[in-house]
Amino acid sequence: MKIKISNKEIRKYLDIETPEFPKYVTQIINLANQNAQATRPKVVGQMSDLIQQFTGKEIAEWENWYREKHPEAIKNATQKTLEMVKKLKNAMNKIDEEIVEKWVKDLVIIQTFIGLRFQEAVLKKIAEVKKSNYRLADFEEEARGIDGYIGDTPISIKPETYKAKAALPEGLGAKVIYYKKVKDGIEIDFKEI
Repeated sequence: MKIKISNKEIRKYLDIETPEFPKYVTQIINLANQNAQATRPKVVGQMSDLIQQFTGKEIAEWENWYREKHPEAIKNATQKTLEMVKKLKNAMNKIDEEIVEKWVKDLVIIQTFIGLRFQEAVLKKIAEVKKSNYRLADFEEEARGIDGYIGDTPISIKPETYKAKAALPEGLGAKVIYYKKVKDGIEIDFKEI
């Protein structure tokens, strides 16, 4: 049997008061905190380690114990987050219909196109590195799992997670280029070529 205990229920069972926040405020504070990295271990300590060291049973004991170990942490994290909230407020004042439309166009048109067509950029980059030519696969080649060619070599471009899945179909005869998405682009593994 499986059961679920909501965060609200956990707070109730542990007799911890739930603070109330205006609508959307926690989302903005979370975003500010993430951008400011205000609650990272270097600011507030490694929480998973600290909670293991704590021997008390009550929330008030935990708060006192924590504040003794890290007396400036809450204040420092608050200030870092608040500074970022101020930056976000400033950015909010710059958002108008034109900016939102530009963002939506980038997401719907440009990012979608890039996501669907980045194979050409991969082929072009590797061909450049290998001082070769490239071409995209035609419709029939795509149907066989080939994304393009570098020189005369058929290429299949797959996400790194594909390695854990079933092997490429028998007889494909294509070399595989694996990629993984990273913060500002993709990393390409083309050892096979």
